[in-house]
Amino acid sequence: MKSKHQRLVLALIALVAIIGAGLLAASALKDEAAYFYVPADVKFKGFTPGKAVRLGGMVVAGSLAHAPDGVTKTFTVSDGKASVPVRFTGIAPDLFREGSGVVAEGKFDAQGTFIADNLLAKHDERYMPREMEGMSYDPTTHKVTGANQP
Repeated sequence: MKSKHQRLVLALIALVAIIGAGLLAASALKDEAAYFYVPADVKFKGFTPGKAVRLGGMVVAGSLAHAPDGVTKTFTVSDGKASVPVRFTGIAPDLFREGSGVVAEGKFDAQGTFIADNLLAKHDERYMPREMEGMSYDPTTHKVTGANQP
């Protein structure tokens, strides 16, 4: 075999190996990717029970309840268009409270309740996920308002 052919075969083998590695990496990351939804997305597009996702919105005032076990919390997340019930078992961040922004990581159960594994609380006035930009919570009216509101 000529050296020209050997180089061509080696180049093709290297190309196949690179493509194979890329496909394996994409396949592995597909299961780890968590998509961000707001409650309106869940209401209008539906949800897949058991699929890892992120749910973001404002914690509705008066919805936060603590279970007798001391570590389970139930609350409602709203974006002004729809609301989703959430259950979280664990230690919540210090900044987590009613009327503030939250991103919950977890899965939906068959009944539509979001079972959160992790909570991410809004850390200062400047941070807001792109989907929640312009939203705010008015504690006097208990309503979520925002730039994308009807």
